[in-house]
Amino acid sequence: MPDLAHLEWPFFEERHRGFARELAAFADRELARHVDHADIDRSCRSLVRALGEAGWLKAVVPAAQGGLSPALDVRTLCLAREILAWHDGLADFAFAMQGLGTGSISLFGSETLKAKYLPPVREGRHIAAFALSEPEAGSDVGAISTTATPDGAAHVRLDGMKTWISNGGIADHYVVFARSGEGPGAKGLSAFVVDADAPGLSVAGRIEVIAPHPLATLRFEACRVPLANRLGEPGAGFRVAMATLDIFRTTVAAAALGLARRALDEALARAADRHLFGAALADLQLTQGALAESAVETDAAALLVYRSAYAKDQGRARVTRESSAAKLYATEAAQRVIDRAVQLFGGQGVRVGTKVEALYREVRALRIYEGASEVQKLVIARELLKAHAQARSLRCSA
Repeated sequence: MPDLAHLEWPFFEERHRGFARELAAFADRELARHVDHADIDRSCRSLVRALGEAGWLKAVVPAAQGGLSPALDVRTLCLAREILAWHDGLADFAFAMQGLGTGSISLFGSETLKAKYLPPVREGRHIAAFALSEPEAGSDVGAISTTATPDGAAHVRLDGMKTWISNGGIADHYVVFARSGEGPGAKGLSAFVVDADAPGLSVAGRIEVIAPHPLATLRFEACRVPLANRLGEPGAGFRVAMATLDIFRTTVAAAALGLARRALDEALARAADRHLFGAALADLQLTQGALAESAVETDAAALLVYRSAYAKDQGRARVTRESSAAKLYATEAAQRVIDRAVQLFGGQGVRVGTKVEALYREVRALRIYEGASEVQKLVIARELLKAHAQARSLRCSA
C-alpha cells in the first residue's frame, strides 16, 4: 500500500482522507485480478467496470449526476490517480480517461447531455474518450483541421482525422474538437459529443506504444452529429478544451507522483535487501544520496500537485500556471526518480517483468501528453509575463 502520510497536510479535508484510505485498501484487494497486460482492451473494460461498481467513478462526475461533489473536486481526482498509479499504470489510465472523456460534458454540456452521458460512465457501463490531437495538431490546438460543417438545420458533418486518442476503439463516446469557422485559429473551434457507433466514424488504426494502453487513430467521413451534442457556444471549443485540461493537467502530475512514490518504495526495499561487498546496498553513501534526492523530489512534486488542486477547488477560475508547474515538475522528477530506481536494481532493473522496468516505460509518455514539458515552460513563462505586465500597469495607474 502506498504511503499516505501526506494526507495530514492542510490541503485536505476529512472526506479526502477517507476516500484515499478506502481506495488504497480497495486497490490492494481488488486491482490485480482485473489487470492483464497481455490483453489491454479487456483489462481496461474490466477495470472501468470494477471501479464503477465499487463507486470510485463517482469522483469523475458532479453530484447532480450521482457524483461525490457539486463540482469536480480536483484533490479527489489527484488522490485517485496517485493511488491507482502506484499500483498499476493501466488502472490509473482507466480511471483518468473516464474523467477526461466526460470533463467537458460536466463543465459545458446541456442538462440533457449530462443526463445521457455521465451516469453510464459513473457506473462503469460506458467508456469515455477525448479526441483533440490530430496528425498535424498536437500541442498547437489552433492548428486543428477536422471540420464541422452545417448539415441541415439540426446537424453538423465532421470530416477529418484524430490521432493518439486514448480509449480509441473501445470507447462508447468521444468528445471531439473540430473547426467550425467562427474565427481564425483557436477562435474557430467547437466541441461535440460523438457516439462511437455514429455513421462515418471509424477506427483507422491502433497505435502501439512502450507502455501499452488502448490508443487509436480515428477517421471522420461525413459523420453526422446533432447540433444538440455541441458543448458550449459555437466557436467555444478552445475554451472548452483549455478549461478541461486546466483540471486534468494537474491530475497527470498526480499520476506521475504515484509512479515516483512506487519507484522510491521499490528502491528502498532493494537497497535494504541487496548485499554487495560485504554490506547492504543501503549502507553505501552513493545509494543514500540517490534515495535522498528521490525523496526530496517526490515531496516537492506532491506539494506542487496539491497546491494546484487546492487552488482550483477553492474556486479559482483558472490555475494555468499552477497546473503547468505541477505537470512540468512532477513528470520530469518522476522520470529521474524511476531512473535512479532502475540503476539501483542493476541488471534486474531492465528485465521485463520487474516493477521498475514497467515504471520506466509508463512514466515516459507523461512528459509528452496533455502538453509536453517544453510547452509547459512556455505556458508558465507567458503567465509570469502577463502577471508582471498587469502588476506594472496597476502601479502606473495608481
